[in-house]
Amino acid sequence: MLPEILWAVPPAAAAVPLSAAAWHHWSPTTWSYGPGLVGSGLRVYLTWERVAQGCGLSHTRHKVKVKGGVRRVNVEKKPKLRRFRPTAYGFRVRARLHDGQTPDDYRDALVRLAHAWRVDSVRIRTSGPGWVELVAARTDPLNTVTEAPPLGAEGWELLKVRMGTLETGDPWVIDFRQVPHWLIMGATQSGKSTDINALVYGLAPQPVALVGLDLKGGVELTPYADRMSRLATTRPECTDLLSGLMDILTDRMTLCREAGVRNIWQLPEAVRPMPIVILVDEVAELYLMADKSEKDEIARTSTLLLRNAQLGRAFGLYLVVAGQRVGSDLGPGVTALRSQITGRICHRVNDAETAKMALGDLAPDSLSAAMKIPAEMPGVAVTVGADGRWYRGRSDLTTEEMAKEAAAAYADLTPPWELLVSGGIKEKETVPAAEIDWDRLEEEMS
Repeated sequence: MLPEILWAVPPAAAAVPLSAAAWHHWSPTTWSYGPGLVGSGLRVYLTWERVAQGCGLSHTRHKVKVKGGVRRVNVEKKPKLRRFRPTAYGFRVRARLHDGQTPDDYRDALVRLAHAWRVDSVRIRTSGPGWVELVAARTDPLNTVTEAPPLGAEGWELLKVRMGTLETGDPWVIDFRQVPHWLIMGATQSGKSTDINALVYGLAPQPVALVGLDLKGGVELTPYADRMSRLATTRPECTDLLSGLMDILTDRMTLCREAGVRNIWQLPEAVRPMPIVILVDEVAELYLMADKSEKDEIARTSTLLLRNAQLGRAFGLYLVVAGQRVGSDLGPGVTALRSQITGRICHRVNDAETAKMALGDLAPDSLSAAMKIPAEMPGVAVTVGADGRWYRGRSDLTTEEMAKEAAAAYADLTPPWELLVSGGIKEKETVPAAEIDWDRLEEEMS
């Protein structure tokens, strides 16, 4: 009987590794919580002493031995590991710092740890007094491009927009209620325009007003004009638009002061003004000066944009500033504007100065990751959001045609600019443009 069964041993032995490889390929998430967790845990704990020594993380201590005579010997003590936990694409573990060590000692060893643990990457997720948390990823979820969901396939939450996928496998979401202003930097073909597409695509069905400043002649934002209350394409138009926004801010300040509240979100829904998202493309064009005759106009535009950023959050004005390059050579206005913007997205850039302007003040340890984004991976970016940590992410594939279709489909939600300035549009009172009595409106405005 036994010899007759032995014929099944070779096929079974071959089927086990093949099945494991198929499981790991087709469902890496479930693999990480099953056999992958066991294998990774054994590799990390069984090899940690050698790995720590090779990465320079062990601490040399002197120990006195009495056996056979008193003598001093050097002993390598490895850091203690604790809280080994699985993640969707790998695992995370905490390491206790030796006396005199800092998280920077582990940052210098991240590449060596990745090779030792046979994973794609290792990064420091967070740290605290005396410890660091290391996150290892077996595969990079950013290697694949995710297409944006069909229009109307998913519901929406007010002022929340899905941008793509983070390196942790979690959705990459912008929440303007948490982080009101965003700076998007990226070279040509890096994915910056895809982010603008995603914002228009995600905000179009929401009861919010969109306005745009596009000094590239309007070629970037004109496709979405159906959903925009106003689009400025020259510097004088930008100045006039920003002046109108300041008038809106002033009216909303008065409304909140009379109601005894600090921001519009504390107002009743019946009287709450509609949120406004301001899209600024190619911000450098607002600050570039062809001759000295433009100096005063540039200064006024810069001041108005800065004031909108400073005062906008409490009163429902949210700013998205995009450009290929931002540097201190554009003037102090750019640096002052950056200090008011806490949300950052940095795609592949052409120079280190732009990466520093985008990320250097909030996450200086992310600069190396931003400068290493390859040209063959458009949409990949380093982002800093609400939790103050930096992550790598990749934008969903949201094409211009998809954003244009969304703008046209929800064009009836576009509030007229005149009503926005006059304070006649509330969050729950969006009026289709075709239903407005323009003659009566003109008489009331005069």
